[in-house]
Amino acid sequence: MIDRQTGYRGSNSMREMVQDNNFLLHVISRFDIAYGFGDETIQKVCEDNGVHTATFLAVCNLISGYPYDVASASLESLVNYLRHAHRSITEITLPHIRHHMMEGIVHSQDNKVTPLLIRFFDEYTAEVRQHMAKEDGEIFAYAEQLMAGEKPDGVTLADFVSGHEPMSEKLHELKDIYIYHYRQRDNDMLSSVLFDIILCERDLDTHFEVENRLLVPVVKAAERNCKVAKRVATESSKAVAVLGEREKEIIHYIAKGMTNKQIADVLCLSSHTVATHRRNICAKLDIHSASGLTLYAIVHGLIDLSEISF
Repeated sequence: MIDRQTGYRGSNSMREMVQDNNFLLHVISRFDIAYGFGDETIQKVCEDNGVHTATFLAVCNLISGYPYDVASASLESLVNYLRHAHRSITEITLPHIRHHMMEGIVHSQDNKVTPLLIRFFDEYTAEVRQHMAKEDGEIFAYAEQLMAGEKPDGVTLADFVSGHEPMSEKLHELKDIYIYHYRQRDNDMLSSVLFDIILCERDLDTHFEVENRLLVPVVKAAERNCKVAKRVATESSKAVAVLGEREKEIIHYIAKGMTNKQIADVLCLSSHTVATHRRNICAKLDIHSASGLTLYAIVHGLIDLSEISF
């Protein structure tokens, strides 16, 4: 049974979820989950299909009006799902509606209105394709840069999502024109088209909600993580930069467990010179033990773990 207070969980069967909300068949398809899952749990089906379970559950719960967990969602899985949704809407749903729209109004007596309705739909389809292509090329591409740790300086998600609104309004207008203003009998096919339009409206609205209420916060979290990673990397670079090349060589050999004399022999220096360098290193880093200097060398990439004898 589905607990209305907690929503879908990994322990629920996929069958239970689909029976609770048939509209989630769209979601299953767009996560590239194969049908034929029988009575398997959501967790098992996701694992078998290589799908991030927490992201799948977040999307399904959001669409169904249940509590959803943003923090556990995977940015990569979410972007893949949304890209697939774009392809599904622009390459399958909208062409399907147009095809059946042409069949549904073929018997119309009003030859002046019919071409205008088709043109209205074609213009709308072009707008949706342009909108989604922009998201693919900007928002999703930006998210993929964040996943790779390559956030462009001075760029944030806000630069891409200003004015981001659902794309269902014109589709709603077209549906109302057919229902309330377009006079035609023999409407079985046209009624079927109207149901398709209603489903597409809902699909576009839920797609917008997933982008706004899941993608946006997950991308913002990735921005914060990327910012922290950059700061740590910068601080790490600065910490290494305080050492001269000779000092880096010496700390490398200290990490290998060599004595001042052994280091002096390798570098063709006097033991006194090595000792002076070592005192300077300790003063610059405020690290005074060999073990501490070894950890520093590991953290900052001055030595490979394979070179250290434990």
